[in-house]
Amino acid sequence: MHYRLIDCPGLYFHGKGGDSLQGRYHAYRLHGLSVGELEHTTVPVEPLKAMEFPDQNSKSVVFSLFEYGPFPEPFLRQNKRSLRRWQRERLDRFFREDVRELENVRDLSSIELLADMLEERIGSLLSLQSLREDLEVSHRAVSHWMDILERLYFCFRIYPFTHRAVRALKKTAKVYLWDWSPIRDEGARFENLVACHLLKLKHFLEDHEGYRIGLHYLRDISKREVDFLVTVDKKPWFAVECKMSSDAASPALNYFGERLKIPYLYQVTLEESGDVLDGRVRIMPASRFLSALP
Repeated sequence: MHYRLIDCPGLYFHGKGGDSLQGRYHAYRLHGLSVGELEHTTVPVEPLKAMEFPDQNSKSVVFSLFEYGPFPEPFLRQNKRSLRRWQRERLDRFFREDVRELENVRDLSSIELLADMLEERIGSLLSLQSLREDLEVSHRAVSHWMDILERLYFCFRIYPFTHRAVRALKKTAKVYLWDWSPIRDEGARFENLVACHLLKLKHFLEDHEGYRIGLHYLRDISKREVDFLVTVDKKPWFAVECKMSSDAASPALNYFGERLKIPYLYQVTLEESGDVLDGRVRIMPASRFLSALP
């Protein structure tokens, strides 16, 4: 008799298994709290079609998630002292129990330092060479540690979308955390919050509906960049640019929208503003955009 580890961020379930279960079960990836889940505002989402956005104002929920993160205990308490204690205890358990018990890591202090360094690189291009130099370890070691942090749901990476219509980057990833509450920079924290909601949409459409969904970012060699692109069977569906506040559409969003024929373009702001159309770009508050996602 052996046990199978079923994927889930920060929480592990052991399912018994003897013979192959191929075709006899469905695997679902679990996520933290989201705006649509908390507000019960989610509507059916059909890939490659326009999304419907509820009229309900979810501003308070967005700001609570922004401040306290997606995990139930700190979110429900909404207390700064409790949040600090929870963050510290979670990291202690993560490194002293999960990493030590589930992975073969000799230099635990270095992988902890790597995790700390990732908080300062949210939303930026992730250079393993730079991390290797800062940690004074081999490229193989830092690459292995990044894989461990991903497998144990500390962080996740998204990669650039490549297409012949744009001279795009090939391999460089961007990294985000499953728990965005420790991120000090508010712009990076907001981008991380949106990234987690889009990842949840991706996993829902894959695990429940059976689609092949991609989550990427857009950046070309001229350094034009858009935060997120969601694809269906490698076809662009919609792109999202995150701004703390903005009245005008991002030029990069318009540029990539035209070059890649992206059907829907959204610029999402943390600051509450009206839902306006600037050319092809729909500028809207995160409280409305995120409430439509599963």
